[in-house]
Amino acid sequence: MFNLEEGYDLNYNKICVDSKWNESEKKELLMHTIHAYPAKFPSFIASKAFEYAISEGVKINKVADIFCGCGTVALEAKIHNYDFWGCDINPVATLIAKTKSCDYNLDELEKYFKDIKKIVGTMKFGQQEYYNANKRLQYWFTPNNYTELLKLHSAIGVAVDNEKYREAFECIFSAILKACSKWLTKSIKPQVDPNKKEINVEQCFDRQYRKFLKSIKELEHSSSTIEVRCQNFLTCQKLPEVDLLITSPPYVTSYEYADLHQLSSLWLGYTDDYRKLRKGSIGSIYYSDEIDIELSELNDTGKEIIASLKKSPCPNSRIKSIARYYLDMQNAIKRSYSMLNNGGMIFLVIGDTEYKGVKILNSRHLVEALKTEGFKGIKIGKRTISRGLCVPFRDSEGKFSKDKDKKKIYHEEFIISGRCWK
Repeated sequence: MFNLEEGYDLNYNKICVDSKWNESEKKELLMHTIHAYPAKFPSFIASKAFEYAISEGVKINKVADIFCGCGTVALEAKIHNYDFWGCDINPVATLIAKTKSCDYNLDELEKYFKDIKKIVGTMKFGQQEYYNANKRLQYWFTPNNYTELLKLHSAIGVAVDNEKYREAFECIFSAILKACSKWLTKSIKPQVDPNKKEINVEQCFDRQYRKFLKSIKELEHSSSTIEVRCQNFLTCQKLPEVDLLITSPPYVTSYEYADLHQLSSLWLGYTDDYRKLRKGSIGSIYYSDEIDIELSELNDTGKEIIASLKKSPCPNSRIKSIARYYLDMQNAIKRSYSMLNNGGMIFLVIGDTEYKGVKILNSRHLVEALKTEGFKGIKIGKRTISRGLCVPFRDSEGKFSKDKDKKKIYHEEFIISGRCWK
């Protein structure tokens, strides 16, 4: 890790890739894979972040992730017997996070599963339910698969009277929705495959349940206290005191998570219009339209990037969303400092991007924000992204792409840490 204590002028030529942050020596636990999630935080980084913090003298009792996503850090904290607090604005993400980090009784889980199967066998729905359904669900599902999914979801609601177990079965249900829909297989973007064949909904659910059952058997019971909230970190009223904060912030030109998780959001009743869930999402172009932005509050790096974007062909709406993103991240760093106990550590994973020919220096902006808020002993390292959904190529709009003919921008991430001394 490159020490930035003497000033914060990032000389990227001095920052070498540290191979220890690239790959894991251990196989990833099955529980980390129970539900697909775009650009999922690598679990081994969380585990190595614990080791790194301890080596730096941090005494860890409680860990936090302020953008907890699908709960990778939550599960790793549980495995390492640390208490955990996390939040995310995305209700689908927090459903997955809660499910992954809970303890379950296998006999009780099996009883609920058998009850669900029994009730499904008694349900009779006609295609009229499909034509009365949310128009967006009609768009994504065939009448037959919609009806079969409706039976399954209704049976879960009837059979499972325990909230923790009901959420677990809803997570299993959510995990099969894309496979059972017209969504193009392995596509991150919402895209219909007109030639996709129907699959058997009940068989798909059974396979996903067996996977979940197997993943539970891999884990040992933990005495850790795990709390996951569906909240916007920037508006959380009461923040906990923690020793280590590990997070990978959302990316300024990334996808709209509300769009990516629309099937689950609609089926599980989180909204009747997935577009409503864009509101408040950091970096969302829709969110920025509703907010008055004071550019003078941006730090120097943020101001430089916005000034460069104004000289580019970048649309004003996108410039505004990027400015909003940087202001939100500055606020997030300020709130993070207030959460940390004396001697605590913040550990961030972030990548730089490019938009309309302008370099979006997220890492530099975060380092400056850490300095401004009083973090000490700031260090930065670099890792190579070699696989997974977080692919290293970008199209002309700055979106992730698997096309190797596109610009190779997003092939490295930065590991940034700072200490909180009060």
